[in-house]
Amino acid sequence: MRRMKSHVAACMLAAVAFAGAAAAQTAKNKTYSFDQDTPGKPPAGFSFAHTRNVGSPGKWVVEASRDAPSGGKALGQIDKDDTNARYALALAPDEMPANVRVSVKCKAISGDVDQACGLVFRYKDENNYYVTRSNVLEENVRLYHVKEGKRTQIASWDGKVPGKVWNDLAAEAKGDTLRVFFNGKMVLEQKDKTFSEGGKVGLWTKADSVTYFDDLTIRGAIEPPSPGSR
Repeated sequence: MRRMKSHVAACMLAAVAFAGAAAAQTAKNKTYSFDQDTPGKPPAGFSFAHTRNVGSPGKWVVEASRDAPSGGKALGQIDKDDTNARYALALAPDEMPANVRVSVKCKAISGDVDQACGLVFRYKDENNYYVTRSNVLEENVRLYHVKEGKRTQIASWDGKVPGKVWNDLAAEAKGDTLRVFFNGKMVLEQKDKTFSEGGKVGLWTKADSVTYFDDLTIRGAIEPPSPGSR
């Protein structure tokens, strides 16, 4: 009888541990659709920054958007300051582990200097992070690290980036392997050790880019990189 009780207790403890691990994993997975946020105001819980304090800090507000993928609202960066090296950031609330997958649907609305849609990950502060971005005017997708405020390109892909329509951009970090996906296709893969620790993830624009974002999805414990085609 004592052995049976011990076995039952052990099973219960294992079940609790498993449930706790599952709950923790679920807590790391989240999608921000912005549909519960108030139009004309920043989304709840987000923080904002801009690299090296160059140019204006940007204006991030929830906007009504009929064609937004998840409903009638999206998050927009609507400040048209055309300072060339102005990088405006919107950060999701939670710190994430180093191994992370982040994706977003985005639509470039306008911009004479740039029409950029960017994803930030392993964010330490406004001057230290990884960013991948698509650019309508340049017709490319690039991956950078920003270290001590200096942006350095580490990989690039040339291809059609449609404007004024919703595109999918995703970044995946596993150890020192970084991958970028555009509209479902892996377009970049690069090893880089500039930032190895976790941090916040978020959104990014450059210069006068007016860009809408929707369905920012974060997955905090990813499997090893799966094979893909460029």
